[in-house]
Amino acid sequence: MHTHRFTASSTRNSTRSQQGFTLIEVMVVIAIIGGILAMVATNIIGSADDARIKTTQNQIKLVEGALDMYKLHNYRYPTTEQGLEALIDKPNSDPVPKNYQSGGYLKGGKLPQDAWDNDFLYFFDKGKYEIISLGSDGTEGGEGDAADISSLDI
Repeated sequence: MHTHRFTASSTRNSTRSQQGFTLIEVMVVIAIIGGILAMVATNIIGSADDARIKTTQNQIKLVEGALDMYKLHNYRYPTTEQGLEALIDKPNSDPVPKNYQSGGYLKGGKLPQDAWDNDFLYFFDKGKYEIISLGSDGTEGGEGDAADISSLDI
């Protein structure tokens, strides 16, 4: 009867054949993962910019609804000087609204801001208004998410 005994040399040989990955194999895997992450990050960043633009457009529509309700009660929109503040506090300047809704025209008594936490601009001229967000850069003009968003374009 022949029995096989494990010796130190046979144990050493079996562990040497099961050592693991080489440095090159690990580097290749890391490079592949890095490439995948770069593609995913690009798509996520682009989606976040689009979401901020859509959020800002929705905020403008919310303000437009409040302006329409203001006009329904008071027969005209607020002037440029009265501004959007007329939707939360009754204006004291001419033309003073005669049928101002108690509590204002926006829930929470606060003006919404665009998705970049900037105030909207409001202009009224010849019976028409325009609400503008200056985009992510907060300055006039720009491209992409820095482009101005106007109620006239929505």
